[in-house]
Amino acid sequence: MPPSENSLSLFVFIDAFGWEILRTHSFLDDELPIRAPLETIFGYSSTCDPTILTGKMPRDHGHFSFFYYNPQKSPFRILRMLSILPPSLANRGRVRNVISRVVKRWLGYTGYFQLYNMPFRYLPLFDYSEKKDLYQKGGINSGDLTIFDHLRERGIPFYLSDWRNSETSNLQSLEKSLSEGNICFGYLYMASMDAVLHQYGTPSEPVKRKIAWYEDQLRKIIRIAREKYSELHLFVFTDHGMTNVTEDCDLISRINSLGLRFGKDFVAVYDSTLARFWFFHEKARHLIVTALSQEPRGHIMTRQELALYGCDFPGQPYGELFFLLEPGILLCPSFMGQSHLAGMHGYDPRDKDSLAMFAANFSPNPLPKRLDGLFPLMMHEAGLA
Repeated sequence: MPPSENSLSLFVFIDAFGWEILRTHSFLDDELPIRAPLETIFGYSSTCDPTILTGKMPRDHGHFSFFYYNPQKSPFRILRMLSILPPSLANRGRVRNVISRVVKRWLGYTGYFQLYNMPFRYLPLFDYSEKKDLYQKGGINSGDLTIFDHLRERGIPFYLSDWRNSETSNLQSLEKSLSEGNICFGYLYMASMDAVLHQYGTPSEPVKRKIAWYEDQLRKIIRIAREKYSELHLFVFTDHGMTNVTEDCDLISRINSLGLRFGKDFVAVYDSTLARFWFFHEKARHLIVTALSQEPRGHIMTRQELALYGCDFPGQPYGELFFLLEPGILLCPSFMGQSHLAGMHGYDPRDKDSLAMFAANFSPNPLPKRLDGLFPLMMHEAGLA
């Protein structure tokens, strides 16, 4: 619990600012003496964020990747008509973004929604996992309450960034809340580091400039907070790190060469580092397992491995078989994109570049060791433990 009535607990989430990046750059060294690696959760931000907000593992909160096989309840049947678009148009990022905004509005989704590079002809086979805003009531698939649900139920005044807005806008709104002095808990979401790292990789000048910008902005936030509050508990953390991409892997061509029919013999989602499969008969399973076993740049994940990572979902909604690429190998082209990227995340959580980070201006007890440890810390700081 914050130590006095006029105190502030401020949590700052900087997307993809991993441990390896933090330990090799200067960043608020005088303000954040406590810093440690934080084990991430297997998957992408769509998996990590619900764990941060609820303290639950993926098998429990029900979130993993965005698309999963569910033709009976697919909301995308009408989008099959878009398969007539030529690839030169259908695969353009701007075209996809416009279509995604229209579809999101049409379906009434409030969560993060993006069609990425999902083939339009296959979309009627799939459902979407993040239909609701994670940060609002009822946003978690399992029905579990988030830290913000608990704060609302207890009437505790807090600040929450709007993930739809720019970092500058969220910083300005936080400054306003701090200047008014009417909150005791804050959650600042800073998203754009992720995009910079995807584009340039970790050893780049744009990344250094971005870190320096974050430091300048947070120093201003710290100064305003200390003018209004007698005590400040400051925590900075991320959801995952970033791995520099060394090689692309065209796994789709390998699977397509088997002569199997997508939607008739098998179904797959090709994420950026992971391929997930559903099989309709044993011949398809055998052919695909054999082909994957011959790809040296990845491995078929065991049930024990998935259980260790909290991703052994009941009923296997996100796939019957998971094929994970080695760190630094990008599945390209994929259903997420067709262009090479300098950096990617979503590899083995134990790999050093996958590690998230945690930093603070005092040492909490206990110190979070994994993403699910952030939730009890936030509950404690809000006086809700």
